[in-house]
Amino acid sequence: MLILNCPYCGESADETELAPGGEAHLRREGPESQDEAFESYLFHRSNPKGVHFERWRHAFGCGKWFIAARCTATLEVFGTYAAQTSCPPQEIVDKISERRPDRRGASGS
Repeated sequence: MLILNCPYCGESADETELAPGGEAHLRREGPESQDEAFESYLFHRSNPKGVHFERWRHAFGCGKWFIAARCTATLEVFGTYAAQTSCPPQEIVDKISERRPDRRGASGS
C-alpha cells in the first residue's frame, strides 16, 4: 500500500485518503500558445517506470495539494513537499541519487 506523508499537516496517509493529480512540474501552456503545444501539455505525459514526481491531494485530511517523489515500480517514496515548490528540494534529489545512482535528471523537469 502506498503511504505518503502530507507536508502540510504532517499526517501519514494511505492511498485511500489521497487523490492523485498526475505528473508534477509541467510547463503550463497559456491561451497564446500554439495548438500543438497545448495538446502536448494536455495529453502527452512521460509516465516512466521508475522515479516519478506526482501531484497528490490529501483529500480526507487537510485537503491540500502536495508533490511526492516515488518509484512507480516499487512504491518507494523518496519524499514529499509543498505543491508551490518549482523544483524538488535538494535533500530529495540527493536521496534519489543515493538510492538510484544510475538515474539521470532527478530534477523533476
